[in-house]
Amino acid sequence: MTKLRLPVFKKEQSVGDLSLHIDLLNKTFQPLDYRRRLENLYETFETDEVLVTSSFGTKSVFLLWLISQIQPAQKVHFINTTYHFPETLKYKEELQKRFGLEIIEVMPDAADNKISREKQLWQTDTERCCAINKISPLEPIKGKHRIWISGVMAYQTDFRKNLRVWEQQEDLLKFHPLIDIEEAEFLYQTGLNKLPQHPLLDLGYGSVGCTHCTVKGEGRSGRWADKEKTECGLHPGFFAGK
Repeated sequence: MTKLRLPVFKKEQSVGDLSLHIDLLNKTFQPLDYRRRLENLYETFETDEVLVTSSFGTKSVFLLWLISQIQPAQKVHFINTTYHFPETLKYKEELQKRFGLEIIEVMPDAADNKISREKQLWQTDTERCCAINKISPLEPIKGKHRIWISGVMAYQTDFRKNLRVWEQQEDLLKFHPLIDIEEAEFLYQTGLNKLPQHPLLDLGYGSVGCTHCTVKGEGRSGRWADKEKTECGLHPGFFAGK
């Protein structure tokens, strides 16, 4: 079956050209619900153009479940920072088996990761720690894709509430199908469809990242709790102007 092709962008176009196409995509996708947005995505783009990443945190399951239903051939990249909770790794294995996910593990550079461990950068330089273990390992993979799906939701942080369904991130199109879902709807759907929750959720962890930078707390309040930091830096424009 031939894919429907919207006039999105071509390889030779400059980054600046993307804004016009993003406006068109937002006009097309914004009125749709999250499921139809994902269906339309795969009707419009080839699967190998699409990058999906997941931290297998407390809010990951709904998007992974939707994708497994709509496009089961979609690969899921897991950035193994080497600092994940054991519960997160077990949860990843559970969802992989339950949803039939093809997971590709992405590792940081071993030497840089060792430096982050020896210098305990999560205490002294959290930005560098995230850059070494989470952001840099994904760079070569991003270059092989056109669209990057993210499961962020507007209600989670002040930064995220300003994101649209489509955003530009360097020369990638960042796609947020769940951006405007209400928390009540998210919880209702995960319960209705009996989706397994992260084992640390019942222990008071509203959001789960790396062990050193996660404590108990509602929502994302337990992430980098003693710092101004609220994002690792993967999302578009967060560090612009900082």
